Amino acid sequence: MPYVITEACIGVKDRACVDVCPVDCIYEGEDQLYIHPDECIDCGACEPECPVTAIFPEEDVPVQLKSYVDKNRQVFQGPTPPGRPNR
Repeated sequence: MPYVITEACIGVKDRACVDVCPVDCIYEGEDQLYIHPDECIDCGACEPECPVTAIFPEEDVPVQLKSYVDKNRQVFQGPTPPGRPNR
């Protein structure tokens, strides 16, 4: 998974990252936005656009937020995966 959306997005769901994603790999869940791990092309366009600094390259996710790496993967494997965000 190239990029991960973490805790700071919960309840905020600012869609600036969605607007700059060239492959539309950012989805909207009930509580936050998620990056689809199989669709992200690791371009990095989303990271600087996030106003709450919630997006990190997987290898740079802070230790206290590492659980979001699995959360971003697992959400797409569940029975109700996130959908395309409203723009």
